[in-house]
Amino acid sequence: MNIRPSAAIRQNYNEIADICRKTSEPVFLTKNGEGDLVVMDIETYSRREKMLKLREELLSIEEDRLAGRSGCTLDELDTYLDDVITEV
Repeated sequence: MNIRPSAAIRQNYNEIADICRKTSEPVFLTKNGEGDLVVMDIETYSRREKMLKLREELLSIEEDRLAGRSGCTLDELDTYLDDVITEV
């Protein structure tokens, strides 16, 4: 976990951007010793958003399954997951 004071973003923007890109991890910024912001590169953010969307879809499908609603075949699921993984 990379934690920096909020002033670091003004003083060392390029350094923080490089850290985000190289590690694919967010940098946590503090203000007066308390957590304030999280900064990450756009690729990492996009990947996380896609993964969250996939998790939401899978949860919805599981809820449908538990409620007894019909689903899809294993082949259909395999094709769908291959497409989603390719996007990520």
